[in-house]
Amino acid sequence: MRRIKLIVAYDGTNYCGWQIQPNGITVEEVLNKAICKLTGEQIAVIGASRTDSGVHALGNVAVFDTESRIPAERFSYALNQRLPDDIVIVSSEEVSEKWHPRYQNSRKVYEYHICNAKVPIPTKRLYQSFVSFDLDVDRMKEGAAYLLGEHDFAAFCCIRTNAKSTVRRIYQLDIQKHGDEIVLHIEGNGFLYNMVRIIAGVLIRVGRGYYEPEKVKELLEGKERTKEAITAPAQGLCLVEIRYESELQTSAE
Repeated sequence: MRRIKLIVAYDGTNYCGWQIQPNGITVEEVLNKAICKLTGEQIAVIGASRTDSGVHALGNVAVFDTESRIPAERFSYALNQRLPDDIVIVSSEEVSEKWHPRYQNSRKVYEYHICNAKVPIPTKRLYQSFVSFDLDVDRMKEGAAYLLGEHDFAAFCCIRTNAKSTVRRIYQLDIQKHGDEIVLHIEGNGFLYNMVRIIAGVLIRVGRGYYEPEKVKELLEGKERTKEAITAPAQGLCLVEIRYESELQTSAE
């Protein structure tokens, strides 16, 4: 038995998220079917990040176990022939049978894209959240600074979370404006359910002047989800990559 690791990219527009569920088609379901058809085995992948409906990814990670003799690096090519155009296997490789994508020390990198213009851009409507009000990026950066480091992010997650702990560490939170697009780039050791979208929603309100930057600190210290911590739309969010500690150490050497 071999364990194969996949880097998976997808456009989440037409999917009800990553994880298999009864009310709609998901990325995990489509991937399972493609692997089963390729190998002739009953296989269920294990994903690193269970992205929501409408959320995109450039570098989600999944593994599956197989008896197939297909070379590990060839799985990406073979699966891409069987997957729809909105799901792509970026790479495939063999890993240890004990390697688990969720039980490793890692850093996850997300981006949240905002179209800040008078009217939305039709060709980007599925990949940006539209805000017509002028956003002050400097105010957003000031508010974002309160989130850096290790904190209890209970105020920035869905109240239905099953997480054992709501403490997370944010290593980096950059906000850049390129023309009519504002991009939030956030890197942390893990994220709670809806956490990045809630951070984006609060910072958008800070940028509009609806909240002062200090409101971020107030919400954080309150450690309780309130109506003031709104959730930004899903389509602006993209999981860029997952960096595993073992890989970071190898690259450093």
